[in-house]
Amino acid sequence: MTLREANSWTQIREELLRRIHDRTWKPGDLIPGEAELAEEFGCARTTVNRALRDLAETGLVTRRRKAGTRIAVNPPHKATLTIPIVREEVEARGATYRHAVLERDMRKLPPHLGGAFHLPDGADVLFMRSMHYADDQPFIYEERYTNIAAVPEMAETDFKDISANEWLVQTAPYTGGDMVFFAANADETLSAHFGAPVGTALFVVERTTWNGDEPITHVRMTYAPGYRMRTSL
Repeated sequence: MTLREANSWTQIREELLRRIHDRTWKPGDLIPGEAELAEEFGCARTTVNRALRDLAETGLVTRRRKAGTRIAVNPPHKATLTIPIVREEVEARGATYRHAVLERDMRKLPPHLGGAFHLPDGADVLFMRSMHYADDQPFIYEERYTNIAAVPEMAETDFKDISANEWLVQTAPYTGGDMVFFAANADETLSAHFGAPVGTALFVVERTTWNGDEPITHVRMTYAPGYRMRTSL
């Protein structure tokens, strides 16, 4: 493909990316203007604009009115996280998965979650405690609060054959979320569930999801001692 044939915005974006990555254009460089690039590629100026806007959204270039477009000096490095299905994670390790619901009831939202869950005063949420196992060994201890108004079908689901984790991933679409990762020491409850001494360091993930302005669920997942999280960049 010659430059003159690269006349779709996606093709132009790929060529501009190549020039950024091979340092034809270095960080901080002012690149040619839209009119000059449109002439080079033999396309409309609006096509070049679309390609540059896409690069600006990724943070690879910065655009200023009347100042042109520059290659970002410190472009962002982003990692994309998805909500993992625990069953799939266990099975990927070659282990057999099962889960058990330890407790389930409707209750008031705890005060400490009020900032994450903007619900009417006095609204009830579904609380669940569950245990996930790998080859019958404790893998994750889960505590979950769910806004039934957002997913009313959940009230009628018994979760004998599917975990709340997997059911929500499959059933409840979400537009945003928040995740926190931290270490915590095992208290007496976690010590009993994992068969580990009180005070053992454990890896914890807290996650909240919402759909538009409506909160869906808040879950705290505590992993067995020695767990390591791995992701890709």
